[in-house]
Amino acid sequence: MKVAIIGAGPAGLVTCKTLLESATPDFAFDPIVLEQEDDIGGTFRYRSYENANLVSSKQLTSFSDFRLPLEHPDHLTLEEYVEYLRAYTKHYDLGSRIKLQSKVIKISRDPNGGHCIWYVTKLLDRPGWETSPSSINAQYVVMCTGLHVVPSIPVIPGIQHVLQPNRPEIPHSQIPNPQPAVFHSVSYQRRDQLTGRRVMILGAGETGMDLAYESAKAGAKEVVLCTRGGFLSFPKALNDFSLFGFKFSSSRPVPIDSLITNLAETAYVHPWVEKSHLRWFVSDFVIRGLLWVLTGTTAGCNQWVGELDKERLGRAYVFLNKSHKAMPYINRPYRKRSAILDLFSHYSDPPEDSPPQTNFVVDLAPFPSSFLPSGRAVFPLLDRKDAQRMAHRDIRPDTVIYATGYTQDFNILDESYPTPSEADVRNVVRAGDEDVAFIGFVRPGVGAIPPIAEMQAMFWISLLKGRVRKPLPPPHYYLLVKETARIKYGVDHSTYMSTLAKDIGAAPDLWELWCTYGTHVLLCYTFGAAFTTFYRLFGPFRSPMAPTVIKTELWDTITRRGILGNFLMGVIPMTFYLTVNAIAYILDSGWQWAGRKMPYLSRFPL
Repeated sequence: MKVAIIGAGPAGLVTCKTLLESATPDFAFDPIVLEQEDDIGGTFRYRSYENANLVSSKQLTSFSDFRLPLEHPDHLTLEEYVEYLRAYTKHYDLGSRIKLQSKVIKISRDPNGGHCIWYVTKLLDRPGWETSPSSINAQYVVMCTGLHVVPSIPVIPGIQHVLQPNRPEIPHSQIPNPQPAVFHSVSYQRRDQLTGRRVMILGAGETGMDLAYESAKAGAKEVVLCTRGGFLSFPKALNDFSLFGFKFSSSRPVPIDSLITNLAETAYVHPWVEKSHLRWFVSDFVIRGLLWVLTGTTAGCNQWVGELDKERLGRAYVFLNKSHKAMPYINRPYRKRSAILDLFSHYSDPPEDSPPQTNFVVDLAPFPSSFLPSGRAVFPLLDRKDAQRMAHRDIRPDTVIYATGYTQDFNILDESYPTPSEADVRNVVRAGDEDVAFIGFVRPGVGAIPPIAEMQAMFWISLLKGRVRKPLPPPHYYLLVKETARIKYGVDHSTYMSTLAKDIGAAPDLWELWCTYGTHVLLCYTFGAAFTTFYRLFGPFRSPMAPTVIKTELWDTITRRGILGNFLMGVIPMTFYLTVNAIAYILDSGWQWAGRKMPYLSRFPL
């Protein structure tokens, strides 16, 4: 059974490995990976830049049965992560399955069954591709090309005026303009591209935040960070705050993506509670209160400007922005808190990003509506603190960087094929077209795509083998966005992972978990986050490595919280959610009993 996998990023690699391990005489999977680049790694290899780090932790991002050393830092550089992928490829002997420098140009249905994949290889003696394509016939096709493919560049009237080399100097400036530049963040590589420039960054996602910080550190003359609707900022690890004079600081702070517990958040959740998203709303309410106590603001963690609209503020709605390094520079004009409240609680910015070392400011602003012929940016008049502050500023950047994300391109697929937006079976396949899968095309609000890709690969293989529960319950894992939203592939990481695990019979039952593995693993699971390794304790992808990984590396994420942290972020929410779910189960059971006694009630389902 030939399986053509398109793309050798994390999703393609883990899909290849999972297929090989799942092969049986009845399902003799024979995967081949086609990658147009010269190396594996995808976005992490070819869209990297200086000082870039993963914002998801190693505990969450690593594949379930190939872990990093316990002493390795929690957050990898992109270079380290690519090396991890190379080691993964070597460990599982995937290299012979990967055809590098092989660009897929068309995928079509084979009239005799299966799929025909046409590809060209890179020329050896000069730049370019072979003109005569080769082909592969495969029974299955897996698209693993990723979400970050084609740069998204919105149209801004007058942007060409930024590039005029002879436009007027800013008044009172004695330094001539450098060569102006307008480019997408995919073309950014090093800090020296920013030194001495007046930089405008369009987009305040994690890449935009990184670029704002890099600009400040590179010695840019001016930095303006533009956002359409705000952001929700959080550091990738909680640390450096004080409460009642007691300072909470650690050389090994707890990654925030390991703080959401399983019990009653993803395990033993009643369908009513799951459908209502009550867990998300309650946790958002509690987190906002905690943020106010610790940092003095509810917009984000130590975030004093750029707040989202109230109807979009929380984990139920947006992707958490965990690139937090630029916040001291962004907050500087806005942070106002009484000295008395600062004695009560205080969030400490890094000394190297604070006075007296630096007073530099990264100016937050709305997206410019246009640029004048002079190169001056025109900002819309909005009821926002940053808009009011920037309304009359004379901003004439000489460097504009689009940190506006990417779109996906599926032109290689014949028109008879679905796209990821049409994959209505757990966002992996389209119903009735299960031999074409899309792996890695959802994005978690808090989490990472590689472990989701591993879980999706396991789900898809189980679907092919007829080992998925039927009927599938309705999906309740999507982030809540408007119909007009540009991005609709956002999911809640924990809910999505646990849903797939339940679908394939891999979600642990607490009694069976305790009987099989004992109290230590049971506590790890209930207090731990939705790590893929937990879903390899039982079910079709059971791994002998899983208990050891759980008792060491994943247990470490729990003990590092301390007694107080586990009480506040474990015992209290679990107790509350267990109570809510117990009430829902009692009401549901009572209603079903009443329906049996009084059949007419069945016309009014809850």
